[in-house]
Amino acid sequence: MTALIRPAHLDDIDDLLVLENSSFETDKLSRRSFRHWLTTEHCALLVAELAQQIVGYILVIYHPGTRLARVYSLAILQVFRGQGIAKQLIIAGEKAASEGGRLYLRLEVSIDNIAAIQLYEGLGFQKFGIYRGYYEDHKDALRYQKRIRYFADVLQHRSVHWLKQTTPFTCGPAALMMAMHGLDRQYHPSREEEINLWREATTIFMTSGHGGCHPIGLALAAKRRGFQVKVWINKTDTLFIDGVRNDEKKQVVELVDACFKREAAEQGIPIHYANITQNDLIAAFKAGAIPLILISTFSLDRKKAPHWVVMSGFDDDCLYMHDSDPEEGRQNELDCQFIPVAREDFDRMSCFGKNRLRTAVIVLPESKKANKVSES
Repeated sequence: MTALIRPAHLDDIDDLLVLENSSFETDKLSRRSFRHWLTTEHCALLVAELAQQIVGYILVIYHPGTRLARVYSLAILQVFRGQGIAKQLIIAGEKAASEGGRLYLRLEVSIDNIAAIQLYEGLGFQKFGIYRGYYEDHKDALRYQKRIRYFADVLQHRSVHWLKQTTPFTCGPAALMMAMHGLDRQYHPSREEEINLWREATTIFMTSGHGGCHPIGLALAAKRRGFQVKVWINKTDTLFIDGVRNDEKKQVVELVDACFKREAAEQGIPIHYANITQNDLIAAFKAGAIPLILISTFSLDRKKAPHWVVMSGFDDDCLYMHDSDPEEGRQNELDCQFIPVAREDFDRMSCFGKNRLRTAVIVLPESKKANKVSES
């Protein structure tokens, strides 16, 4: 049975709600949610029609600033199931995501939904994880992924467990905890440790609110915990001072910057005052390191804020990141793991501010590999 697949419109909302309520007992999309997705550019919401009746839909959302898409929801009217409509919608969703420049399409499916699992696997989706207690009824979800623009290279990634930051200002500590745990399973992240790391690495002041984390401050914190580190910064002057308008606060930021640099010299932490390249990051990752990278959030949320992420893999076309800060109401933590950032987009994302600050902290355990990376 071949259905007409077309983009959904605002006047389809009533039919979509009927379809939604007849298909799901939990995790339902509301009228407000449908209206939101129908008026945003970061998704594809497609419906399947038979005899001018909407019998199914698929919602594919795009992760801003990256090459990742995700099947957020898929529903078919009960009487039309098993007739190939879901397959048609998924293929159409893949096509829309590919045309939107996405490289990967991901989805989650209940562990006991055998028919859907068989459909996804038959369409080339590969299982890459499990999420415990994912649904409102606490059922587990299997995670599937498909590369919708095929390239021959295989993703190279390290087992980096994702962590969510617990405050609006601790992206640096969350990224550092992910890296340290990825390198040493004996290291145990905690909320207390998150706050302690921030206290050790903070710049005290920024444009407003709590100060962010200085790359050398993060490196010093990692060094105290037994990890080998090196820092790349493309500026020799005081970091993060441009947005601080109060002269007294500027003096404090300058003092913190100078203290961090002096202590790094005393601790023998190498600081490379140069632009770190994608090749540098990949070489460090191959040699056993896990890099922390400062990005601007402009491509993600248009807010131009400095934000720390951790590198979790790479291939010929993308660098992959763990982001500790899901956007509330729009993303869940699955959207923030192994985020593919296309090579041509990465350099634009990984610089911050008018002075185009580019900085990274390379973290390695104390080992011969660490010496190899620190000397590169």
